[in-house]
Amino acid sequence: MRWRVFLRNPLGAASLLVLAALACAALFAPQLSPADPNAINLRAMQQPPGETNLLGTDNLGRDVLSRLLHAGRISLSLALMVTGLSLLIGCVMGAVAGYLRGWTDQIVSLLADSTLSIPALGLAMVAGSLLTTNVFTLAVVLALVSWPVLARIMRAQVLSLREQAFSEAAQALGATRPRVLFRHIVPSTLTPLIVAATLLVANVLLVESALSFLGYGMQPPTPSWGGMLNEAQPYYRQSPWLAVYPGLAITLTVAAFNFLGDALREAAGR
Repeated sequence: MRWRVFLRNPLGAASLLVLAALACAALFAPQLSPADPNAINLRAMQQPPGETNLLGTDNLGRDVLSRLLHAGRISLSLALMVTGLSLLIGCVMGAVAGYLRGWTDQIVSLLADSTLSIPALGLAMVAGSLLTTNVFTLAVVLALVSWPVLARIMRAQVLSLREQAFSEAAQALGATRPRVLFRHIVPSTLTPLIVAATLLVANVLLVESALSFLGYGMQPPTPSWGGMLNEAQPYYRQSPWLAVYPGLAITLTVAAFNFLGDALREAAGR
């Protein structure tokens, strides 16, 4: 990874700063929130942004800024959980398939192709209607349909690296297959996986927002950006701020992750 190339990319550097700010806001949401995100105040329903409520209130008088901060915490946590689980599954499956080849490779490739044929949004909607919807459930369901892309990248990298001189030298010195794979080969595959994982976070955020918007994601009163958009539908004409702020949060975060992924790809020379 050529970090000088990355830092010279203005969009990449700006995206990193934006994501750092969003991460801090999500991490310290309880301390930064001016009010309880679920506190109902029927006397202050749909108040426009002002001194008392910086981003206004919703149809139940709840502070929009507080809900936006807590929603970001949940949405970002979910996206990172899905990406982490997908990396774990995809790296193991792809590494084993690429290194062992043969029938193991065929089975993993068949499983990956079958999984890719399943629409993530559709499966998550079915799971949301059958199971209790929470962060862990959504993370597991989305990870189960997100790992094949990472597995394919890992497999391609391992297939190339297993024939390199350092791999053959390690085997000649008596290193076991697992040691050669996970000690010598896998660390050399991290750069393309980091790029792919960055783009996966953006995709998961969009899927989660779509699920919550359709009513299959996080359930009220738990705030999420997509859920806030769903709740704003009946009131967007008279209270446009209810839809504008969560919409901007989704757009800004997804764009930042995409720009960051592009900058990392350029820095990696790929």
